[in-house]
Amino acid sequence: MHFSQGGAYLSTSILGYQGTGAAVQSAQISSRIITTVNAAQSGAQTVTFRYQNNTGSTQHANLLIDGIAAGELTFESTTGFTDKAYSLNLKKGIGTLTLAQHSSSTGEYAIDNITLEQGAQLQARGATTPYIAYEAEQGVTNAQVMAPSRVFHEVAAEASGRQAVRLANYGDYVEFTLNEPANAFVLRSSIPDTASGSGEIQTLGVFANGVKLGDHQVSSLFSWVYGSYPYGNNPSQGSPQRYFDGSRMMLGQTLPAGTILRFEKDANASSQHYDIDLIETELVEAPRSKPAGFVSIEDFGAVANDGIDDLTAIRNTINSAKYQGTGVWIPAGRFIVSDRFNLADVAVIGAGPWYSVIAGLNGKGGFYATGDNVTIAHLMIDGDVRYRDDAAFHAALEGNFGTGSLLQNIWIEHTKVGLWGSAGTDGLLAVGLRIRNTFADGVNLHTDIKDTHITQSMIRNTGDDTLAMWSSGSPVTRSAFINNTVQVPLLGNGAGIYGGTDNAILNNIFADTLTGSAGVAIGTRFNPTPLAGTTRVENRVENTTLLRTGGYEPNWQSQLGAIWVYADSADITAPIEVNNVDIIDSTHQAILVSWQKRVENLLFKNVNINGVQANGSAGDFSMEFQAQGEAYLENVTVTNGANGVNKWPTYNLILGPDNSGF
Repeated sequence: MHFSQGGAYLSTSILGYQGTGAAVQSAQISSRIITTVNAAQSGAQTVTFRYQNNTGSTQHANLLIDGIAAGELTFESTTGFTDKAYSLNLKKGIGTLTLAQHSSSTGEYAIDNITLEQGAQLQARGATTPYIAYEAEQGVTNAQVMAPSRVFHEVAAEASGRQAVRLANYGDYVEFTLNEPANAFVLRSSIPDTASGSGEIQTLGVFANGVKLGDHQVSSLFSWVYGSYPYGNNPSQGSPQRYFDGSRMMLGQTLPAGTILRFEKDANASSQHYDIDLIETELVEAPRSKPAGFVSIEDFGAVANDGIDDLTAIRNTINSAKYQGTGVWIPAGRFIVSDRFNLADVAVIGAGPWYSVIAGLNGKGGFYATGDNVTIAHLMIDGDVRYRDDAAFHAALEGNFGTGSLLQNIWIEHTKVGLWGSAGTDGLLAVGLRIRNTFADGVNLHTDIKDTHITQSMIRNTGDDTLAMWSSGSPVTRSAFINNTVQVPLLGNGAGIYGGTDNAILNNIFADTLTGSAGVAIGTRFNPTPLAGTTRVENRVENTTLLRTGGYEPNWQSQLGAIWVYADSADITAPIEVNNVDIIDSTHQAILVSWQKRVENLLFKNVNINGVQANGSAGDFSMEFQAQGEAYLENVTVTNGANGVNKWPTYNLILGPDNSGF
């Protein structure tokens, strides 16, 4: 996938290009072409660039690999497209290759394909991740497998796949057979809260092929909230929710494929019970090295793992790096910060998100962008937020990222929001984010943001919309959510587009929305600038998947569909295209269009509706159209569930060819 920044653009008018077009490097000094790649292994390999340069002279590019300067490339003059091969040192998994405009370049050249000698295919749907996930209910267990549930406030309803395994008695276990080698894991689990609501840390035995590896710490510190929105941390308010949290562990050894990994309530495990949702196993490589010329935060007094605030040391490092025209190095270790850092025209690089951790304090801590050319990569931001307070607490990543910014390979936990992009952001690429357990949105692109992509990211257990574009006051324009995996947002939608111009949701997987939720919502809620241009929900290769999505809105006593088009503050007259989408096992209607305003120029094409739960009135219908206007349906099929359509007399369905089942 090519991404263009700062004057670079996608062209379909160049003769001889392959694929969907050629990325053209413009003559602007800010011009950048960024390609997301997937290396099958780490190390040097041949990378071939297919390019065209008809300027008559050699053009130059500054190369960055994963956001780090890696030398210069040259592209000689050609009469058509040709190949140029380089040996590049890549890290295994998702990465980026950036071709930045060179000061000596004199004209435009085009890149239409980049091939890795040892490349791996990207997932057609959802994020390509460095780990393998195993669901507990599909493992081997002698314990209770919870019955499936979609009932708000029930534990199983918040589990991935709507089921979990409860280890209640000593000797209860769940075990998994590893499909690939692993030296680390993430466990998604729940243990009871304390009476005060403060939570506690307990341990759970971890065994490999019957041999105990150690006691793994699990926690209720960052789970269990109560009462009504925005939900507090006081059990006396009742109505508990947010049961699960994630915990990670590096094993200190590599377990081969075929190993039986067991989690057991053994003699050292003293929690009343342990509800196990899933594990993710990973083969974590050695830490990255400090880039040449970067300034280490340790040189300015930051000390890893000492529990002392490193805020001043890191701020001083940022100032020094900017003065020297270099970047900031976050070495391996946990560094406590009590506030956030302002960033512009500087890169902050870590040794990897399993190694380099920026840890927030008292709800604060993170990075705040104030201008162009911000790069943050290869680290973790681990907050200590335990309930939602929008006024007091920080997002992990926030602000105006200007032009030329890159966010890559960042792991975010326990913050208010993962990424909140603000007005002025133009051409931001965020790739390979791992956002979990936030108390509000996962990602929100808010107001006057242009040409921004969130891609190859996995986001789970958010306290509000997982992916959102909110055109409040001015539009979000030409931005997209591409190849992301969304799991279990506890409140709000898997993705929401509220107003804006020419935005898209492409190639994603959305699963297990819970309350006040659709899988994908598009409309004029929250009084945005009206929708304009064409909004798309589709996939260029295979189907976007909405799995067990939709939900109940208790404040309205309304059932929301897997796809929800909602005309709230204004009519919707700009085109919306829903193309090549699978809606599987929808909690309520697969498609809902509402409410009391006009919704027209709406296209549903190649939509597969497979299963609709019988949950009251909405369970009787695969689709509901509660509005004025019209929609065009082509190759829309309904199987294994409700086949009725509830349509107001004021709404007109234009049926094209190949519809069936309704």
